[in-house]
Amino acid sequence: MTELLESAIARLKALPENEQNAIATIIMEELEDETKWDEAFSRSKDGLAKLAAEAMAEYHAGKAIELDPETL
Repeated sequence: MTELLESAIARLKALPENEQNAIATIIMEELEDETKWDEAFSRSKDGLAKLAAEAMAEYHAGKAIELDPETL
């Protein structure tokens, strides 16, 4: 465990139980969200690679146009 995390946990221990639970809930939700994002990216890796290859092929074929932020 890192020193920063140890310091944070030491400070959390001094809080009332309801505040500890609220912060624990936030941390657990954040960890769950991170896991979901990792899984989503790992499942879409092949699709993203295919899209990138198609985009590069269009660029090299001269079919790509420069993005103009004013026309978005």
